[in-house]
Amino acid sequence: MVACGTESGKFRLEGRLRNINQGEFWIYSPDGGMIGIDTIPVRDGRFSYELELYDHATLMLVFPNYSEQPIFAESGQKVTIKGDATHMKEMIIEGTTANEDMTMLRMELNDLTPPDIPDAVEKFIKDNRDSPVSIYLLQRYFVQSAEPNYRRARLLVEMLLEQNPENGQLLKLKKQLKALENCGLKAKLPKFSAVDIDGKRVTEKSLKAQVNVITTWATWSFTSTSLQQRLKQLKKEYSDQLAVVSICLDAQPDICRRSIARDSLKWQTVCDGKMWETPLLRKFGMGDVPDNVLLDSKGTVVARNLSSKQLEERIRRMLK
Repeated sequence: MVACGTESGKFRLEGRLRNINQGEFWIYSPDGGMIGIDTIPVRDGRFSYELELYDHATLMLVFPNYSEQPIFAESGQKVTIKGDATHMKEMIIEGTTANEDMTMLRMELNDLTPPDIPDAVEKFIKDNRDSPVSIYLLQRYFVQSAEPNYRRARLLVEMLLEQNPENGQLLKLKKQLKALENCGLKAKLPKFSAVDIDGKRVTEKSLKAQVNVITTWATWSFTSTSLQQRLKQLKKEYSDQLAVVSICLDAQPDICRRSIARDSLKWQTVCDGKMWETPLLRKFGMGDVPDNVLLDSKGTVVARNLSSKQLEERIRRMLK
């Protein structure tokens, strides 16, 4: 399998993984390269997927164990994946420079201890200022991590913008980081006002419980809808001690409304159909699905970007 033969205006992904027979993967784009989520069937360990694409985009491939792998898509290109389904960290992605660079870096990071990873990632970003991989890594390791470093992220964004001053992703990230300065750890949640899916006003006064959570989700993100279900159980358990406000990034509010009704979610949800351009995302410095901000009873940010397990554990500790 080689990266040739795909016509302009399309991107093709294909591969083969050992130790998996049948099933399906999910795929979505955090930067708008595709709308919603799609499925990729797996038969005898083989799979293929083609997307209409006229520029470039970052795609997230979601495996049955809910781990995710970024794929850097380019119009007219083909990317192949090979490896073992029981050792996802070691799979090889080939076909374009960006994906091959990401594979090499991932192999390097596999051999490092957690404290050494940020320095290795920063070195890659500085050495590859034109690569889409650098933007992904910047967000993944310095903005959306459980222990974000916004100052380090801001300096890296400014460095990348010197070389790519018209890059839309970087300009958007710069705005997000500016908001995070006002909504980072130990900061007070800024005042806000929005209209929820039922036409009711939602403000910072909606988050006055002992523990408060703001989340992002979308019907096309299994991880985020799974988190909503976990919060539903926690809300049932802790009642008024826990307050939740969600931001749904679906393009069609009606789809969001049906999902809320089906899953019996009782808290306020904002879904204006603007997806990544939803004003509340900029207000809170949120830029991923799922994403979350955890607040105490005084409206102070105590944690951000927690995994589902981490969020549940933190909520339980705070409500002891």
